[in-house]
Amino acid sequence: MNIYSFDEPSFLKNSNEEELVQLASDIREFLIESCAVTGGHIGANLGVVELTIALHKYFDSPVDKLIFDVGHQAYIHKILTGRSADFATLRQYKGLGGFPKMRESKHDVWEAGHSSTSLSAAMGFAKARDIKGQKNHVVPIIGDGALTGGMALEALNHIGSDKTNMTIILNDNEMSIAPNVGALHNMLGRMRTNAQYNKFKHGAEGFIERLPQVGTTLRDLADRFKDSTKYMFVDGIFFEELGIKYIGPVDGHNFEDLGAAIKTSKEYDGPVIIHVITKKGKGYHPAEHDKLGIWHGLGPYKIDTGEVLGSKKTESWSAFMSNTVLDRAHKDEAIVAMTPAMPVGSKLTKFQNELPNRFFDTGIAEQHAVTMAAGMAAAGMKPYLAIYSTFLQRGYDQLLHDVDRQNLDVLLGIDRSGLVGADGETHQGVFDISFISPLPNITLMMPRDEKEAEMMIDLSFATAGPMAIRYPRGNVLGIDMNENREPLKIGSWEVLREGADAALISYGPTLATVMEAAEILAKDGIEVKVINARFIKPLDNAMLKSFGESGIPVFVIEESMLTGGLGSMISTYMNDELYTNKIQRLGIGSEYIEHGDVDLLLRDIGITAPNIALRTKKLTGAPHEENTNR
Repeated sequence: MNIYSFDEPSFLKNSNEEELVQLASDIREFLIESCAVTGGHIGANLGVVELTIALHKYFDSPVDKLIFDVGHQAYIHKILTGRSADFATLRQYKGLGGFPKMRESKHDVWEAGHSSTSLSAAMGFAKARDIKGQKNHVVPIIGDGALTGGMALEALNHIGSDKTNMTIILNDNEMSIAPNVGALHNMLGRMRTNAQYNKFKHGAEGFIERLPQVGTTLRDLADRFKDSTKYMFVDGIFFEELGIKYIGPVDGHNFEDLGAAIKTSKEYDGPVIIHVITKKGKGYHPAEHDKLGIWHGLGPYKIDTGEVLGSKKTESWSAFMSNTVLDRAHKDEAIVAMTPAMPVGSKLTKFQNELPNRFFDTGIAEQHAVTMAAGMAAAGMKPYLAIYSTFLQRGYDQLLHDVDRQNLDVLLGIDRSGLVGADGETHQGVFDISFISPLPNITLMMPRDEKEAEMMIDLSFATAGPMAIRYPRGNVLGIDMNENREPLKIGSWEVLREGADAALISYGPTLATVMEAAEILAKDGIEVKVINARFIKPLDNAMLKSFGESGIPVFVIEESMLTGGLGSMISTYMNDELYTNKIQRLGIGSEYIEHGDVDLLLRDIGITAPNIALRTKKLTGAPHEENTNR
C-alpha cells in the first residue's frame, strides 16, 4: 500500500487479513527509514503496528476515542490518520509532534507526554459520553509499565467500582523505557503464561448461563465455584477482582486474535481489559533485541548497523552525575541511589550493577520515589534521587510535605533541566525553579561545568537538609577536573568577568552565551560584570547588596520560566530592600515551549549573544541598532 495515500483510517474496514499483514510490513519499513533520519521513539512504535491497525479497523475514530497513554507510541496512529507526508519533520522545529497533538488532527483527542494519564482521561471521556446519552466507545491504550503509576491504579479502582463502559488495551511488552519492575509486572508475567485460565473462565460462564432458572441457589453456587477455582490458574485475578472483565493474553501481532478479542470486548457491558502481548522494536533487529532501553527514543541512526549518529566524545551530564555519586557511594555506605523508572535515562545502570543492594528503581511512581527517599533520609541514609525535571512535577507535594518540611537530607539530581528539544512542551525542564523556589529549606544549584557539579555533590553529602542540583540534557564540557577552585559556600555566587557598566547574571549552560555577549559588548567599549549564580536558592544577598549600593544595572538571563525564576527572586529582593537599580529579565514568558532544536528555541526566546548584547545596550543607555533577527 502507498503509505502517503492515507487520509482517513476508514479504508481499513474492508481490508482483509492479507492486506493488513502487508500494510504492517510497509509501515514498519516506513518507520525504520523515516526515524533513521529524524530520530524518535522507534522501539515503542514498532511494537504496536498490528495493534494500532486493529484498533482503527474495529473502532471508528474519532467518534470512538482512542486515548494513548504517554503518546510516544502514536506514530502508526498518525500515519493511518493522514500525516505520513509530514514524517520528515517529526520532532523537528515547527514540524510534526512526537506525541498526539489536537491541532494536528481530529483523531488526536488527548495529549500526553507523561505516563499513566490515559485511564483517568478515559473515565472523563466515558462519563461525559454517558451524561450526553451517546454510545461511542472509549479506548485507552496503556503500557504495562504505566500501570506502576499510582494515578493509573487510582483510575482502575474508580473504573471497576463504577462499572464504567470502556475497553482498556493493556499493551504488555515487558518494557517501559527500561525493563519494568515490581509486583504488578510480575503478576502480568504470570498472566502471560496462564492462557488456560481464560478458556476455563469463558467455559464456566457459558455453563452458568445455561443453568435452569430454578431459584438462584444453583447459579450462586456455580458463580462461587468459578470465582474460587480461578485462583487455581492465576495468582490473584487482579483486574477481575476490581470489577473489570479480563480478556487475554492476546498475541498483539496476530490480526485474527486481535480482531476476536476486540469484538468480544464489545459484547460486554462495563469495563473490559484486553491484555495484549507485543514485542517492543519488532521487525528491526537492533530495536527488537534491545534490553537496556536504548531504542526507546534516540536520534538519527544507520539503518544497516543501528549505529546512533552524532554522539559526542564526552560523557553525558546524566552519566557524570551518576558516576560521581557512585564513586562517593563506594566510600560512604550511607549513600544510596534511586530513580523512578529511569535507570537508563539517568545513567544509573553502573550504580545498579556495582551496588545493587543500594540502588532502587521504583517504577513509574514519582510520588512514591520522593517520599521513599525522605524515609531513607529519616532513617539515617543519604539518598540521591535522579529524576527528570519534567517528572519531578509529579512528586511536588511529596517534595514539599515529606522532604522539605521535615528538612531531610535528600539530594535531588534534577536531570534534563532547561530546554530538552525534540520531546517538546511536555518534557521541557523549565518549571522546576519556579515551583522549588518557594520551599523554605531546600538549596537549589546549577553548575556551569562538571568540576563545579562535582563540588556541589560533595557539598550536598556534607550538608544537612534537602539539596537539589539541576543539570541539562547533553554532554559535559570535558574540562580539566584537576583544576583548583575555591571551596563552595552555600549562597555564594562567582564573578566570571569584571565590568562596571552592567551586571549580567545567569547560571548553567546559558553562561557561555552570556560570556559571548560580553565579548560583543567589549568591542563596543561596554564592560559588563558576568555573574555565575550557581546557587539559585539561596541568593547571594551580599553581592546583590553591593549591586544595590552601586546602582549598577542588573540583567538576569535564564533558560527557565520568568515567573518564579531567578530574575523574579532578584527583582523581589532589590525592591524589598528599596534599591532602585534598573533590572532587566530574559527568559521564558507565560507559554509552553514546543519541540525543536534547542538553539532554534533559544533564538525564539531571545537567549542569543547578539540579543543579550542589544538588550544590555538598551539597559545601559548606550547607542544601539535594532536587530530583528536576534
